[in-house]
Amino acid sequence: MLWNRYKKDLCHCPEIGLFLDTSRMKFSDGFFASMEPAMQSAFAEMHQLEGGAIANRDEGRMVGHYWLRNPSLAPTPEIRHEIEAAIEQILSFSSKIHSGAIAAQDGSRFKNVLIIGIGGSALGPQFVADALASSSDRMKAYFLDNTDPDGFDKVFAELGAAVSQTLTLIISKSGSTKETRNGMLEARAVYLRAGLDFSQHAVAVTGSGSELDRVARAEGWLERFPMWDWVGGRTSVTSAVGLLPAALQGIDIRALLEGAKACDNVTSKLDTTGNPAAVMALMWHYATDGRGTKDLVMLPYKDRLLLFSRYLQQLIMESIGKELDRDGVVVHQGLTVYGNKGSTDQHAYVQQLREGVANFFVTFIEVLKDRDGSSMLVEDGITGGDFLFGFFQGTRTALYENGRESMTITINQVDAYTVGVLIALFERTVGFYASLVNINAYHQPGVEAGKKAAGTVISLQKAVMELLQQEKRSMTAEAIATQLEKPEEAEMVFAILRHLAANPDRGVIQNGADLITEITFRIAE
Repeated sequence: MLWNRYKKDLCHCPEIGLFLDTSRMKFSDGFFASMEPAMQSAFAEMHQLEGGAIANRDEGRMVGHYWLRNPSLAPTPEIRHEIEAAIEQILSFSSKIHSGAIAAQDGSRFKNVLIIGIGGSALGPQFVADALASSSDRMKAYFLDNTDPDGFDKVFAELGAAVSQTLTLIISKSGSTKETRNGMLEARAVYLRAGLDFSQHAVAVTGSGSELDRVARAEGWLERFPMWDWVGGRTSVTSAVGLLPAALQGIDIRALLEGAKACDNVTSKLDTTGNPAAVMALMWHYATDGRGTKDLVMLPYKDRLLLFSRYLQQLIMESIGKELDRDGVVVHQGLTVYGNKGSTDQHAYVQQLREGVANFFVTFIEVLKDRDGSSMLVEDGITGGDFLFGFFQGTRTALYENGRESMTITINQVDAYTVGVLIALFERTVGFYASLVNINAYHQPGVEAGKKAAGTVISLQKAVMELLQQEKRSMTAEAIATQLEKPEEAEMVFAILRHLAANPDRGVIQNGADLITEITFRIAE
């Protein structure tokens, strides 16, 4: 009987206003007992990490995102003071921006904030900005989170003349991330065309001494905020990366930090069944056989949580998706994450979830509070929020009746405190699960490999263009690759030239032919 199972397995955490219901996950009665030794080992590893152990062994780094909301946990007084100083710096700077003490170049108050970053330097801030946006926001947030020229144009078109009242945050730990650097250069050009001095509108969030830090110092940017090597991008939302944009928007960052800290306290407890992060990590292990055999579908029944699954994709997939375990054994671990929102999912992919391939498990998020204030009745005695609740329960029931497993996180409302709770809950769950499956959650060799490969493509493009400029004749991609002594790169050379030819400003002309091998390219006269 589901009620009996609900009563037995419910993880209720009143300290953080959260329920975790696993009654619709069909684990056996002995599952928790069988996993307890492994879970206790995960607790011990987490304790070592919080104490300052080297967790990112590839780079010899500590992993300290838990210290960000509880600086007293930091392993040294210096780190504790740096965290506390950064929070005060964020609050002070935001207050000066809001009051007009720090004004735009034309003397007016800043009304917008443009955040330029990628990955963890954008996904977390975007989620927080969208989840906590309100009509009383002090500033409106815009994002450049890619190196797509059309995407740049779209954002700058939305800003229009208001660029003069726009503060721009450049977020990059190393200061050399290509996507972020490109966005910065595009933004600089927009300010210049508007007759504005970019440095009077620019703020850096970066590592001390980085390339970006040096530029900001040399040009006299408005302010610089720290990023530390012991905070990974995907766990940086409670650092200046996420807190500065949030504070500028007008979000209560102290409440967000308090929520994360309270959740950290709850999820640090060694009582497995009373620890929601431990329970959720064990459910991931049960549902996927500890090998990623099923996908995680996130279905929050709240518009404000739409971007949560996108944020979790990086947090979970970059942390869990690893070729090797910590012993160097090839394991190809991973946990695929995707999601929509309720009840939009009713009209999207629930049909497949209920009747298609059963290669997933669901995590619902239920939000009890419908809105601030009263709701109108859309039927006799029924509000729109009642319908949303009904659709949530209906979907959960329909899936369970057809053998599809799910768990449900219930929170009272979406506010800064609860967003902090959710962020901390999933950060801790990822750490526990990684320990359970013996992988390192805190490095990302695949990401670095992708960056290196992209650099190789750019280098090849430069060589191709130099050759065409020298030859001043039409050539096939194969001939170009051969002349560059890279015959194995003929396909890539063709792809490079086709892309360049599609953009007239790049100066490459494509001459059509019936066969791909006969298509030629030349430099425009």
